[in-house]
Amino acid sequence: MSGESVLAVSFAVPFRYSVHFTEHVLEPDNPVLLQALRQKEPERRQRVLAVVDDGVAQAHPELCTQLRRYAVAHADGMQLLGDPVIVPGGERCKNDPSLVTGLHERMAAVGLDRQSFCLVIGGGAVLDMAGFAAATCHRGVRLVRLPTTVLAQNDSGIGVKNGVNALGMKNFVGSFAVPFAVINDFTFLSTLSRRDRIAGMAEAVKVSLVRDAAFFDWLCDNAAALARLEPSATEHMIRHCARLHAEHIAGGGDPFELGSARPLDYGHWAAHKLESLTQHRLRHGEAVGIGLALDSRYALELGMLSAEAYERIERLLLSLGFRLYDPALELRDREGRLLLLEGLREFREHLGGELTISLLEAPGRARDVHEMDSALVARCIRWLTERYRDAA
Repeated sequence: MSGESVLAVSFAVPFRYSVHFTEHVLEPDNPVLLQALRQKEPERRQRVLAVVDDGVAQAHPELCTQLRRYAVAHADGMQLLGDPVIVPGGERCKNDPSLVTGLHERMAAVGLDRQSFCLVIGGGAVLDMAGFAAATCHRGVRLVRLPTTVLAQNDSGIGVKNGVNALGMKNFVGSFAVPFAVINDFTFLSTLSRRDRIAGMAEAVKVSLVRDAAFFDWLCDNAAALARLEPSATEHMIRHCARLHAEHIAGGGDPFELGSARPLDYGHWAAHKLESLTQHRLRHGEAVGIGLALDSRYALELGMLSAEAYERIERLLLSLGFRLYDPALELRDREGRLLLLEGLREFREHLGGELTISLLEAPGRARDVHEMDSALVARCIRWLTERYRDAA
C-alpha cells in the first residue's frame, strides 16, 4: 500500500446578512423589503413565497392584502408566488410535522428554486418551522425573516438556527441556516398582548447578564419604562439586544455551535424543560425568566455570584413583570425525583454528551462549568418555590 491515507480538506465560506429596523415595512414607499430581496442581484426580479403566522394574520387582517399591493407596486423587482401560506402560530406549529411537509409541497408546486425567497412573517416558532422547511428545500432556499414579536426581534429572528420539536424534545430536528436578511418592523409589536411583550424581554436580560454589564445597568434603570411598554425604551432594548446577538454569532468563534460552550443559552436548560413540563402553557420567555433566576441563585449558593448582584437580577425580573415560580417546578416522578432535573440530562445530550452550563460571576461576566450539583439545584428550586409560590 502506498500514497496518503488521509486527505485533509479545509475551506472557509464567508457569510453575510443584513438586519434592518423599520416601521410599516409593507407600505409601498418603504424600500426596505425590496432592497433586502435585491441586495445581491439588484437587476433581477425576485420570486417570493410568503409564509404568515396565523396570529399575525388575525391581528393584522390587512396584512396579506398589503403584501400583494407591495408586490404589485414593485412588480419590476419582485414576484409574489401565489397567496401567502397561513400557518398556525406558537409552539403548536413546531409540534406538527405535517406543516413542514405542507410547506415543501407548496414550494414544489410554485417552482421555488435555490435563488428564490421564502419570506416568513411571524413569531419565533413560525420562523423556526418555516425556516427549517426553507433550509431543507433544495438544500436551502433564500430566507428572509420578518419577526413580529419582541422575543423574535431581539433574539431568535437574528440567529442562524431553525428547527421543530420531536420525540418530546424541543428543537430535536433542525439545522443551521444563515438568513438572507432580517427585517424588524416595530409596528407589529403594537398588537402583541402585554404578556407576550414582557415575555420577550427575558432574552434581553439574559444577553445582558452574559455579555454586557452596561446593558444590564440600562435595563435596571429603565425597568419601569419597559414594564409600561414605552415604545422608545422597547425599541432601544430590541436594537441593542439584536446587536449583541449578532456580534456573538459573527465574533464568538462558533456560529454553528460545533463546540459545547453556548453562553446565549444561559438559563435555558431549565427553561426548555419547563416548557415541555407545562405543555407550553408557559411562554418561552416566561420559562427563561425562571431559568435565569434559578441559575443565578445556584451561582449565589455556589459562591460565584455576590448577594448584591443576585438581588439586582431578581429585582429586575420582578420589576419587568416576570413570575419566578410555576407549579411545574415542584413536579416529581414516581420515585420522588424532581422532573425539572431531567432537563440537565436532556441539555447534555443536546450539546453532544458534555454538559456545559454558563454561570454568572457578575452581570456581564460568565464562566462555563461542566457539572451541576443536583442536590444544590434542588435546594435552589425549593428556595424559589417557597419564596414565590404564594405570589404566583
